[in-house]
Amino acid sequence: MNTLADSQDPSASLPHLLEKLLQQQSIDYQLRPTPHAVPGSQQVQACLLCDAIGTVLALFPRDHLLDLKKAGALLGRELEPVRAAQLQRILAKHQLNQLPGLPVLFSSPCIVEQSLLTQPSLWLDSGLSGWSLEVDQKSAHMLLAKASAARFAVPLAGIEGLTADPSQDGQDLSRAVSNFTALRMRQRLEETIEIPPLPATAQKIMKLRSNPDAGIMELSDLVETDPSLAAQVVSWASSPFYAAPGKIRSVEDAIGRVLGFDLVINLAVGLALGKTFKLPKDAPEGATGYWEQAIYTAAVIEGLAKAMPREHRPELGLNYLAGLLHNFGYLVLAYIFPPYFQIICRHQEANPHVQPHLIDQHLLGVSRDQIGSWLMRFWDMPVEISNAIRYQHDPFYAGEDHVYANLVYLAQALLQEQNIGEGAPMPIPPALLDRLELSSEKAAEVVHKVLDAREALRMLVTQYQHG
Repeated sequence: MNTLADSQDPSASLPHLLEKLLQQQSIDYQLRPTPHAVPGSQQVQACLLCDAIGTVLALFPRDHLLDLKKAGALLGRELEPVRAAQLQRILAKHQLNQLPGLPVLFSSPCIVEQSLLTQPSLWLDSGLSGWSLEVDQKSAHMLLAKASAARFAVPLAGIEGLTADPSQDGQDLSRAVSNFTALRMRQRLEETIEIPPLPATAQKIMKLRSNPDAGIMELSDLVETDPSLAAQVVSWASSPFYAAPGKIRSVEDAIGRVLGFDLVINLAVGLALGKTFKLPKDAPEGATGYWEQAIYTAAVIEGLAKAMPREHRPELGLNYLAGLLHNFGYLVLAYIFPPYFQIICRHQEANPHVQPHLIDQHLLGVSRDQIGSWLMRFWDMPVEISNAIRYQHDPFYAGEDHVYANLVYLAQALLQEQNIGEGAPMPIPPALLDRLELSSEKAAEVVHKVLDAREALRMLVTQYQHG
């Protein structure tokens, strides 16, 4: 029974080649809209791997993480995900726009995570966006008859989460560093990996930030001591994103008439810290760029905070800075673990359905969120920032300064719905919106307003990248 079931679009159908291959093997299937309520244990994630010998199709449950080392060990090969350009050529040849979980399409060997064979039914990507194939257990066994069943994926539920105490982060990071180096004895982390000090410009700005008597004149004088920073501030104020009337003639004009004291303070800190570590040369294919993610998140957070009831709004400047720095751990990760950063990137490509911080945790025993948070504390940055970074992936966090972490989570979740960001969809629990005193309608309105200014934001991204 090869049917199109429960479809809103009766014209949707498998490409002729796939339909013919499935019929030849007498595989019964139903083509359905991709479900959201089906357990991850029954949803099949497909990844095409390769080495110099050729390709291998790996199939595993969506509630698991593909471990490349384990997959390679099964076959005695060093496997990596097929590069995006090559994968697109393969898919285009079959008139597909995503990788289907169908071994019949490939002449490559196929490995399948053992647990899939025990499920009552499976849902596989059909190769068409938004559509899946549902097959019962009998058809699944026929479909996977020539695949090698083994254990090479890791249950996401088994990956250790954050410890309750942030002071443990340094120990976790030290342990991870010592596991990946030839050190024979434990040392203080900052001696082991030579973490650079907080940049001098950022130190001066943070000192000015804590001065209740400081005003626009003092900030203008400080910004003007750094020509690059001064040019950046004037450029931001002149951006179409802020739609300032008239020409911006000076740093003082940019601060006083357009950007405001708090925003410039935090832009300046974000820029100074961003220059501390270079963007890594390697990066996961298809991932949102570092500064694009940072600036979009900061802009959405700024809008969300302004949409909150005035009496419950957190400090707007700190919110913006939390957004700019939320993924700072990514830069530090590349700095601390350069040989292993490439492995992390390849695992992200092999596991686009998994949040990157969980991949870090599995491979290193510490996540980019912990690393970024630890560095903020080491640099004596505001505790609101370190907590926002550490708990940014916990929608139920209600501890100290939770509003900052909650806003970072919500901003990322909203952007992810618009295909900005990586990993599994981030659900937005009603309790999260309740804590922030925001409605889902108001939150959606904020993110759409930001995305309406996408071109102007891209200009800001470019300025940050080259500032």
